[in-house]
Amino acid sequence: MSDVDVPHILDNPALASLTGPHARFAERRGRVLRYPVDVSPWLALPDDPGPDDWADLAALAGPGAEVPLPGFRGELPPGWEITFRMEGVQFVDDGLAAAPEPEAVRLGPADVPDILDLVARTRPGPFEARTIELGTYLGIRRDGALIAVAGERLHPPGWTEISAVCTDPAFRGEGLATRLILAVAHGIRERGETPFLHTSAGNTNAIRLYESLGFRLRRRTAFLAARVPERLGEGSEPVPVA
Repeated sequence: MSDVDVPHILDNPALASLTGPHARFAERRGRVLRYPVDVSPWLALPDDPGPDDWADLAALAGPGAEVPLPGFRGELPPGWEITFRMEGVQFVDDGLAAAPEPEAVRLGPADVPDILDLVARTRPGPFEARTIELGTYLGIRRDGALIAVAGERLHPPGWTEISAVCTDPAFRGEGLATRLILAVAHGIRERGETPFLHTSAGNTNAIRLYESLGFRLRRRTAFLAARVPERLGEGSEPVPVA
């Protein structure tokens, strides 16, 4: 049996985070947990969601809301509508040459406007007003301008996700993303934890970079979102999610 067939803490990393090191962020209704929306869009269903869990998610999000369902496989209840789907991959540290980065500075709340501007221009994935509270974020500035960022997001026990890796287009080709990834990984390793990350299955450039650095593909996943029905019980057929 391969490691992707055995239950693993990284199979539901948001749940492991929100019931573990990130429990202070958790908003809960029944068995459904989520981060505050200004921290992260990630939410966590139990591994075996039933009708009560879907009702709790609907109550937590509100009628007509769009909710992310990262990694979900199964069937959505009748009336729920898939609004977004992207195939993804999860990589884990398998021999990174992690090292500090002398040019990197630790970013804080005062840097959030600059991070949001860089994220808006480079689109590495969601970054909200309070995302920086999830862990260590490092950046590189040139002449005062923030030109590259990488940081920590999900935090299952013993693991930390590297996220928000982005570089100003004018400075690509200098290896800034690589240096920041290895610097963030160094900090994770210093805590005795293991780095991991997610990206789109179609982002071949990023995948090639991660593999060259020493990340190993652990599993394929999917990033999807669905719309909560305006009234629960609408629709007659469940919605399959491959």
